[in-house]
Amino acid sequence: MSENIASVTESNFQSEVLQSEIPTIVDFWAEWCMPCKAMAPILEELAVKYQGQVNFVKLNVDDNRNIASQYQIRGIPTLILFKGGSPLDQLVGLGQKAQIDDLVKKAL
Repeated sequence: MSENIASVTESNFQSEVLQSEIPTIVDFWAEWCMPCKAMAPILEELAVKYQGQVNFVKLNVDDNRNIASQYQIRGIPTLILFKGGSPLDQLVGLGQKAQIDDLVKKAL
């Protein structure tokens, strides 16, 4: 991924997302998804902006189908904001920077 956005899988989702001390944005994505790739630089920029306040992670839906199914991911990209181990809000589709920033601010 990048130095600011980690990759999570079914094996570490619980520890990295659900048990995180700080809010976490999970980017549900796939390698073939062009809107997912288009949104990546925005997420990278926001990960730097909110470093230490909010974690940003990516979960590949093709490789982690159980988690994607558990959170009823029907379209990608989907961002879900987790706080205290529970989903707080989500954004489906290619989000603009202001929309994603608003989503992050709900956790602060």
